[in-house]
Amino acid sequence: MEATLEKPKTQVKNRTIRRVAVLGSGIMGSRIAAHFANIGVDVLLLDIVPKEPNAAEQAKGLTTESPVVRNRIVNDAFQTMLKASPAALYSAKFASRIKLGNFDDNLKEITAYDWIIEVVVERLDIKRSVYERIEQYRKPGTLITSNTSGIPMHLLTEGRSDDFKKNFCGTHFFNPPRYLRLLEIIPGPDTDPAVIDFLMKYGDLYLGKTTVLCKDTPGFIANRLGIQSLIQTIRVAEELGLTVEEVDKLTGPVVGRPKSGTFRLSDVVGLDTTVNVASNLVKMEHDESRASFELPSSVVKLMENKWLGDKTGQGYYKKTKDANGKTEILALDLKSYEYKPSAKVKFATLESTKAIDNLRQRFPVLIDGKDKAGEFYRRTFADGFRYATYRIPEISDELYRVDAAITAGFGWQLGLFETWDAIGVRKGVELIEALGQKPAQWVYDMLDAGFDSFYKIENGIRKYYDIPSKSYKAIPGTESFTILENLSNNVVWKNKGANIIDLGDGILNVEFRSKMNTFGPEVLEAVMKGISMAEKDFRGLVIGNDDTAAFSAGANLGALFMFAIEQEFDEVNLMIAQFQKMIARIRYSSIPVIVAPHTLTLGGGCEAVLHSDRAVAHAETYMGLVEVGVGLIPAGGGTKEMAARASDLYQSGDPELNILQNIFMNIATAKVSTSAQEALEMSYLRSTDQIVLNRSRLIAEAKQAAIELSENGYTQPKPRADIKVQGKTGIALFKAGITAMKMGRYISDHDAKIADKLAYVICGGDLSAPQNVSEQYLLDLEREAFLSLSGEKKTLERIQSLLTGGKPLRN
Repeated sequence: MEATLEKPKTQVKNRTIRRVAVLGSGIMGSRIAAHFANIGVDVLLLDIVPKEPNAAEQAKGLTTESPVVRNRIVNDAFQTMLKASPAALYSAKFASRIKLGNFDDNLKEITAYDWIIEVVVERLDIKRSVYERIEQYRKPGTLITSNTSGIPMHLLTEGRSDDFKKNFCGTHFFNPPRYLRLLEIIPGPDTDPAVIDFLMKYGDLYLGKTTVLCKDTPGFIANRLGIQSLIQTIRVAEELGLTVEEVDKLTGPVVGRPKSGTFRLSDVVGLDTTVNVASNLVKMEHDESRASFELPSSVVKLMENKWLGDKTGQGYYKKTKDANGKTEILALDLKSYEYKPSAKVKFATLESTKAIDNLRQRFPVLIDGKDKAGEFYRRTFADGFRYATYRIPEISDELYRVDAAITAGFGWQLGLFETWDAIGVRKGVELIEALGQKPAQWVYDMLDAGFDSFYKIENGIRKYYDIPSKSYKAIPGTESFTILENLSNNVVWKNKGANIIDLGDGILNVEFRSKMNTFGPEVLEAVMKGISMAEKDFRGLVIGNDDTAAFSAGANLGALFMFAIEQEFDEVNLMIAQFQKMIARIRYSSIPVIVAPHTLTLGGGCEAVLHSDRAVAHAETYMGLVEVGVGLIPAGGGTKEMAARASDLYQSGDPELNILQNIFMNIATAKVSTSAQEALEMSYLRSTDQIVLNRSRLIAEAKQAAIELSENGYTQPKPRADIKVQGKTGIALFKAGITAMKMGRYISDHDAKIADKLAYVICGGDLSAPQNVSEQYLLDLEREAFLSLSGEKKTLERIQSLLTGGKPLRN
């Protein structure tokens, strides 16, 4: 089955990118190559020839003339990339799009490539020597860019030809390139503006990136502000006597940042990497705050001890095993520099925000805290705000680029100026002044002119405060984005669990707002209501949201557990029937229904996708029918639909039922796709579905799909009665495998019972021979099996474990 993500052939400003050469196969180079392979581009990945054979190669009698030796560095790097976790490739089969070679034998091949990306070691002399060799083979007009994280463009191109300089700029990816959305574009003094325009658009449309235009200044935007924030956070933590665990709790999801927080992030990135960047930035004589890049005492101590983080086995944290062999995480004591067991973090300030789901509404509460946490927030936020104001116009003329770089580069949900808006601009100024400092004058001028926020929403369009003109302007490049948060005035119906939003052009959107966007009564009501409203007064419906964690984690297990534990099986049966009815409305309505999944799309969320007229999925969609993990089987039409897809696929020829077996195993093992492409390969997506690279474009693309289906004369489908199932033949096949797995102790007795139920349903029950059945027949089998399993003690134990501890139980 071919991916629906087409190879980029569309021209942007008369350039077409079909082939990309990546020079340098280290961690960044190999993963940049992988991401280009992800989007369908043919890639040439090159590295240096080793100076001599290693011991193993010498033992085999190999020399530097042997191809295996000559390509050892690139081959080893490529194999490391293939084993990376999380995966660098959307699908393992995409590895075939990458050709490997070395600079000496294969550099001449770059003549046939459209874009050459240099990703060699961060040394000016080495980069210049590579460019010298590139000039021998590069075709005039070919794009040539560097992934440098800070070397000035004019130094890189010194001595190069005019055509080289014209087509050269910086393209700074963040690691890992597949997952971090930032791509900084840095023009050189001689770069053709058309090259920059092309790369800004290409990064957005084809690489799925937030492309940020940067000035050629030290650290560009993200590293300049990100490293300053990191160093200052560590400094404040030391001064306030906070622990490593406390700081990571304070700088994690509670403020809309990754779970790694501050110190764990340092361990993952490598302290030496942070220090190398900071050591360069502290030399900036023009930066009024360059002292903020001076290393805090704990950083100095760890560097002396060579405790660099994960790469050395210890940093601010250290993994050990206890007497029972269980992994234990130890945290560094910042006073004694000894490791101790990680302690649970508790602050009154954090407790006061637990009931506040809206991130923006949390910040005023956090900075008003009366404990150390409140003091920490006041000091770190104020310092970050102040520093950012002085970087305009040095590193960027527009403040929105600062926020775009920080959020896309470090995974923050809100940038510095967005966070400041949430606190209040005047309040932020007060915090800065309380430290005996002041923001840049333009902030005072903005307030004096009557503007009290850095951003505002007008008619669904997000605008930023433009400093030179003292007015609000639309953020360039976002005209094609549909951001639901900006459409609060377009909500036409809502309840506690969902909103129905008018997207314009006759299309509605149902936005889930429950915890992890699970399906509870309110969400079911909203979907049914949205479809009815669309059938009456609109021409299509999108089911989608802008949540960063999950499209939907599935059914709300709390209510199911409550009914099952009380043995209220009539209520359980009613719940299943209502869910099946809702899912059926997605499939059988008079208007097209588009589902736009992303990130976690599990259980009921997956079933909604399966029944859509078209799925418009973000590339990072992790989809699966995972009900077996809680002792159940998919009963919202998931098992039925996968039986139908198996029927459609093996009618073209599959006498050994391999397709059905693969589908069965995916459900029985609760396998979740690692990408939308893998979901396609698992048959959770169809070839007619669409994969979108840029998450900011997802709702807009889904809306357009609904319009297209409507304008092409959408006709409501009819329930199927032609699903071919295998009956006893298939059941016998699966039972043999289940018995073998059980005898080998690979699965428990309860696992076997669940698998038996799944096999019974997906094969159409106890039929004497393969035959066609209806959807309703399979839905009834689903509901009966689900109801039976929900009364099992071991199933209830599994559900309880997930609800109380967040972890699946194998019993």
